[in-house]
Amino acid sequence: QVQLVESGGGLVQAGGSLRLSCAASGRTFSNYAMHWFRQAPGKEREFVAAISWSGGITAYADSVKGRFTISRDNAKNTVYLQMNSLKPEDTAVYYCGAKGGVFTRAYYVMEYWGKGTLVTVSS
Repeated sequence: QVQLVESGGGLVQAGGSLRLSCAASGRTFSNYAMHWFRQAPGKEREFVAAISWSGGITAYADSVKGRFTISRDNAKNTVYLQMNSLKPEDTAVYYCGAKGGVFTRAYYVMEYWGKGTLVTVSS
């Protein structure tokens, strides 16, 4: 089992920044590719960013590319999402997901999920 706990969400004005953290415990963190997904009210959960187990490979949704940066610290069992130039359309609950092996954009194959952290961007 892997337990994931997100933090860092909050209310921010458009153009502002937030950094989300996802702390993992349980099995070896470095065995897992880590992901961020988000879900806005009434919408399906969508891929935001992913990072390989080593941190050497990353991927982003087109909607956040150039504004968001995913990173991980395997010594601290933590993955981060730095979000800059936030827009009202970034408002959502952000979830951290873990999957063994290679990362994916498909939320339905995540092995473990956190409970999410709410990000609200005001215009």
